[in-house]
Amino acid sequence: MKKLLLSVVLFFSISFIGFAQSGKAKYVFFFIGDGMGMNQVHGTEMYLGEKQGAIGTVAPLTFTQFPFTGYSKTYSTHNSITDSAAGGTALAAGHKTKNGTIGMDSAHTTAFESVAEKAKKAGKKVGIMTSVSIDHATPASFYAHQPSRSMAYEIGKDLAKSDFDFFAASDFVSPKGTSGKEEDLFKIVKNAGYTVVRGVDEYNKKSAKSDKMILFQKNGATTSNIPYAIDRKDGDLTLTQITQSAIDFMKKDNRGFFMMIEGGQIDWAAHSNDGATAFEEVIDMDNAVKEAFKFFMAHPDSTLIVITADHETGGLGLGKSGYTLDLKQFDNQKISKAQLSSDIVALSKKNKGKVSYDQIKELLKKELGFWDSVKLTESEENALENEYNNMVSNSAKKVKSEYFVDESLANVAIAILNDKAKIGWTTSGHSGAYVPVFAIGAGAEQFTGLQENTDIPKKIAKAAGY
Repeated sequence: MKKLLLSVVLFFSISFIGFAQSGKAKYVFFFIGDGMGMNQVHGTEMYLGEKQGAIGTVAPLTFTQFPFTGYSKTYSTHNSITDSAAGGTALAAGHKTKNGTIGMDSAHTTAFESVAEKAKKAGKKVGIMTSVSIDHATPASFYAHQPSRSMAYEIGKDLAKSDFDFFAASDFVSPKGTSGKEEDLFKIVKNAGYTVVRGVDEYNKKSAKSDKMILFQKNGATTSNIPYAIDRKDGDLTLTQITQSAIDFMKKDNRGFFMMIEGGQIDWAAHSNDGATAFEEVIDMDNAVKEAFKFFMAHPDSTLIVITADHETGGLGLGKSGYTLDLKQFDNQKISKAQLSSDIVALSKKNKGKVSYDQIKELLKKELGFWDSVKLTESEENALENEYNNMVSNSAKKVKSEYFVDESLANVAIAILNDKAKIGWTTSGHSGAYVPVFAIGAGAEQFTGLQENTDIPKKIAKAAGY
């Protein structure tokens, strides 16, 4: 009852303040949930509700309570289904382009000016943040201009030229280029005046004396992404910490700021058709939005927060049989499919390839709740045992998604849990579905109804006066 009352109070507080805005957006927060379609959002709310209560209960996210909502089309110039490069370019620069292109037209002859670059020209501080690598397609679209998203080293050089104030991500994925003989990106960004720090402790020590900063996760972690929320351990960099650090760094003077914060791994989990992990990533981004909302509450007349997505990933369906979901089943999943796959490999290596089925069952019981909280049918048991036999006979085929190559046994196990929760996926790629738009603050009333993704950065620039 107390949680319900708090939600009602928050809803009316947001609505009252959100409708009251008429000033210019001096401070802009632009959140992009990569791959976050409407079903990723509402599925997360129902998942949270079922964790707290009964089937059919909904626990609203912070950003879904914002007073202005709409939908966005996501197609690119040559495809009805966009990739993140073309989708990111549309959201950054207000122009459609062809898939794979970063911040340029389809002919690769003209560079588009992004809303972040316009903000910098207008004298604002600019920050670009993500939960994946800083040279990934969506963040790159705000500062880089390259014919291919795969040109990570060249994208990194564009970062150094941007003169933006703050970047945060997992790392560079190719700091020495494809040949390994190019000038190291870390040297290039240092010469451009950036202080590179790893983790929030180092940020706190050096931020006061730095004019431009890049916050990466600690050494030893993967360069491609910060850990999934579901896999997180103490000391791991989080999107909330990134957002807190960006606000701290960018509010130092009275210039105002523009920042883009990407929840990049909603997309990665959806590519893997990993429902629990995708929902936890939406929650993780919502936690970062809460930090922006705290700032908004202190500056309600001059702050704009916009949340949208570049596309939907996975073709997520909420419902497979009957007229109900059972999303509470996902509460039994303790790690991502990718981590489960790694753990299966590690268990096999530890036992020199002679891992027993009982050992596999113990792992699945511990991490997915199988045989305890999650009761399995005979056919589900058979499917798991068959994949185990394929694995030990070396006849199992790896399952490749956009960003991971998983053990088939992990893939079967997560598919069983998805089925138990009664969700389905139509693809391991992107879909052409509309994506949601949520807004609050100065100029937020523009973001209602059905709109092109290219309209969104133009409306942000208008609200901010760039």
